[in-house]
Amino acid sequence: MEDNKIVEVKNLVKHYGTKGFQTKVLKGIDLSIYKNDFIAIMGPSGSGKTTLLNILSTIDKPTQGSVVLDGKELTKIKNKELAKLRKDKIGFVFQDYNLLDTMTLQDNIALPLALGGSYADEIQEKVGELAALFGLSEHLKKYPYQLSGGQKQRGAVCRALITNPEIIFADEPTGALDSKASKELLKCLQQVNENGKATILMVTHDSYCASYAKDVYILSDGLMKCRLSKGDDRKEFYNKIIDMQASMGGDFS
Repeated sequence: MEDNKIVEVKNLVKHYGTKGFQTKVLKGIDLSIYKNDFIAIMGPSGSGKTTLLNILSTIDKPTQGSVVLDGKELTKIKNKELAKLRKDKIGFVFQDYNLLDTMTLQDNIALPLALGGSYADEIQEKVGELAALFGLSEHLKKYPYQLSGGQKQRGAVCRALITNPEIIFADEPTGALDSKASKELLKCLQQVNENGKATILMVTHDSYCASYAKDVYILSDGLMKCRLSKGDDRKEFYNKIIDMQASMGGDFS
């Protein structure tokens, strides 16, 4: 099992501000993520969800503690090596898609491989495979303004997957979508995870969204309070998440 560990977090602490005026956001987080995990991080507003995601995805740095990704301690490697690890090993999915308006959907999806110097035939094959998987084959020649929110977000996920990263970090991926588009996106994420094509860590405030994950971690007041595991029934898992939210009485937003 240790050979399949992608991320290991130990005693992760994050403070903002100067001495005497510090806000303690994370207060000692331990977390292990293994290949083919699908984890959702939930918690009340201000619990540190986004801060944790930003540190794990190399956007921010911890005050103390360690984050090991792909066998490398992120706090100890140089910026050049960190940038390469981010490019090769991490995929990002944001709430607002981040597609380039001047490029077709096909070119947006292909961009990470094109920047990496991959051959055109290889790029075309991978784009075609992912587009078919996410129901986007007939939309590849369209520009983002011609696409629905759900289509844009599924395209953003394809772009994140195109380099075969070790892990996908998703920040509120359904936050800008209606219920139908959210369901379509979540089913696609679940499918690529179950097919062994993606390890996913997702931050969400939405219980329905979280119920598609295999495990849900509840973060509160800078600490991991509990872990819920799905089992075989998603609806039952959804009810467990709702019950946990109610018992905590927090604003999960």
